[in-house]
Amino acid sequence: MRHFIRNLGLISSIISSILLVINAESNGHPPPPFSCDSSNPSTKSFPFCDTNLSIDERVHDLVSRLTLDEKISQLVNKASAIPRLGVPYYQWWSEALHGVARAQGVETGYSFNKTIRAVTSFPQVILTASTFDAHLWYRIAKVIGKEARGIYNEGEAIGMTFWSPNINIFRDPRWGRGQETPGEDPLLTSKYSVSFVRGIQGDNFEGGGLKDGRLQVSACCKHFTAYDLDKWKGFDRFTFNAHVSKQDMADTYQPPFRSCIQEGQASGIMCAYNLVNGVPNCADYDLLTKTARGEWGFQGYITSDCDAVSLIFETQKYAKSHEEAVADVLKAGMDVNCGSYLANHTKLAVTKGKVSESDVNRALYNLFSVRMRLGLFNGAPSKLTYGDLGRKDVCTPEHQELALEAARNGIVLLKNMKNILPFSKTSSFAVIGPNANVSKTLLGNYAGPPCRTVTPLQGLMSYVKEIKFDEGCDSVNCTSVAIAEVVKIAKLVDYVVLVMGLNQDHEREDHDRDDLVLPGEQERLISTIAKVAKHPVVLVLLCGGPVDVSFAKNDPKVGAILWGGYPGEAGGQAIAEIIFGDHNPGGRLPLTWYPKDYIKIPMTDMRMRADPSTGYPGRTYRFYRGEKVFEFGHGLSYSKYSYKFVSVSKSKLEFETLSSRVENLGYVSVSAIGVESCNEAKIFVVVGVENEGTMAGKHPVLLFVRRGPMKQLVGFQTMNLGATEKGRLEFEVNPCEQLSTSDEDGAMVIESGEHFLIVGDQEYPIKINV
Repeated sequence: MRHFIRNLGLISSIISSILLVINAESNGHPPPPFSCDSSNPSTKSFPFCDTNLSIDERVHDLVSRLTLDEKISQLVNKASAIPRLGVPYYQWWSEALHGVARAQGVETGYSFNKTIRAVTSFPQVILTASTFDAHLWYRIAKVIGKEARGIYNEGEAIGMTFWSPNINIFRDPRWGRGQETPGEDPLLTSKYSVSFVRGIQGDNFEGGGLKDGRLQVSACCKHFTAYDLDKWKGFDRFTFNAHVSKQDMADTYQPPFRSCIQEGQASGIMCAYNLVNGVPNCADYDLLTKTARGEWGFQGYITSDCDAVSLIFETQKYAKSHEEAVADVLKAGMDVNCGSYLANHTKLAVTKGKVSESDVNRALYNLFSVRMRLGLFNGAPSKLTYGDLGRKDVCTPEHQELALEAARNGIVLLKNMKNILPFSKTSSFAVIGPNANVSKTLLGNYAGPPCRTVTPLQGLMSYVKEIKFDEGCDSVNCTSVAIAEVVKIAKLVDYVVLVMGLNQDHEREDHDRDDLVLPGEQERLISTIAKVAKHPVVLVLLCGGPVDVSFAKNDPKVGAILWGGYPGEAGGQAIAEIIFGDHNPGGRLPLTWYPKDYIKIPMTDMRMRADPSTGYPGRTYRFYRGEKVFEFGHGLSYSKYSYKFVSVSKSKLEFETLSSRVENLGYVSVSAIGVESCNEAKIFVVVGVENEGTMAGKHPVLLFVRRGPMKQLVGFQTMNLGATEKGRLEFEVNPCEQLSTSDEDGAMVIESGEHFLIVGDQEYPIKINV
């Protein structure tokens, strides 16, 4: 009888679902996947459908109704439907790095193969980061979340858990995925992660605005942790064992993830492929449970990177069997496996006693909690929060204007000799280069189909109709150069714009670079054209990672250099606006541009700090002791800005520790100071900024602290000033957070002695006594 009733309930559920589909399709589109349809009598009585109960109560009710096989089917990214309970199929894997994206050759939550075929494509993250504009980052992420939810509501997506942002530190300039990150600085990356997560999840800019924890969509901070090598000289991300000191872990690799969790309130984390100090990230209990959930208070789900669990036994040989690998990750705190490994091996692991059903349940509580926070168990999405979003909210003029704004404000003017830029619109021009008219190159990796694209050539032609154009090379590889043809063109015009650089053939996921120079004959092409041109040429570089262009920096015949990153769908328009003076550039580099011989340093060396005794130069602007092509924070404008310290609330700090017995070691542990004393020690800084030029402009003001020769970023804000206008910015500096560094044991400490606050060319001394 019970079997009959269960079958009757299943038949009723299927009939109701069919009727719902027919009704929705008669209105023009299929329904989005959801559970707990109020019109379905077979499911609406389930406690897990009762929105008056807490999510915790609802999740426990749902999990209690599942068989072991059903439970296991939910532990993979392609989570099976459970028809008898009205639970639809769910795809955990979706991407939204700089716009809702698709992945080629695999199923993700968004495929763009129905009626909505395009989304707003913002600049690749590394360029967006160069704006140093946290409000802009938030606004971009908010748009991405709106477009994602809109597509879902139209029934054209099967998931709303996005595996973005990528907040690994851009440690080595050769890393192919560095373009996906906000750069090399932990504070910058932390602030980006918080803005992005709050924006895409539907929170306020200041945080704390998620009603009842309800998510617009879900963000996932990746790749946890110390992941920044894909494939280099026989090493790959699948087996690389990153040897990381406690010191570097504490003040470089981990801060972005801590901020993403504690301040951003991310609902997801992805554990990385690699091992750290001999332990696979996805099998590291100390990392996933003790640190993320315990110390940082993470509440959400943890996914593996795709097929990472299979590596633990099959490739890394960390586990001795498939079943032990399953046990390792579930007991470490991972919840869902991208891939099929847990679906294939968990049942036998339970049978053999390697893992318990309660371990499986723990993972399911986290997974279904996030799905419930997305409203997927609250009935028809059209009747819920965010239910009014749809196709009308995708590729709107406002969203496309925001993509243009991000590109404008991110592009960095690296050189402008004798103020050759901006150009007059009355001169004759040539555009030469393999990146001048390739739409795909604008987007970078992890991109969706854009609403539209404007290439640099198209953007420049909107200003000057008669432009001579030649690619100059057979491709970005530039193995064949049409020297005679381009020399002839260069001699005919007043000015030449060269659009060169890299593309995804040279830097991407699973492909790190072997060098730091322009590919093939690009350098020879640039120098040859510069030599014969009537006036100094303008070089535009499209690339994610840095390139050693010292030859162009030092060549007086190369008058200006613009770094455009991968500037997104509107990148060509933004480049043209800057070249012709309709926008005053203000971007600043979020990473160091190293000389080409930096490649002598193995990518596998994870040390951040320099070691003069061995000649190791260190990494990133915070620790690198060597020559630079362009330094972190470099960027020019058409205006000259000057800075001064108007006021600093404290010039001397003395700390009283919580312990009466603290040795005088020249530093004090932050934990020994205490929260109250840290707050009392805050320094309030007022910086005066003046635009001494004749053009209005927006630019970021970067505040550093220096102790000895090395400096680190402690704050940044953007400022928009009219010609000759003055303004002021206020910064709050917490010494325990921003003047501290890690000791060798990973404890944060503040060193005694003289520190200097730096803005522009101005310094202000701060004396710290311990």
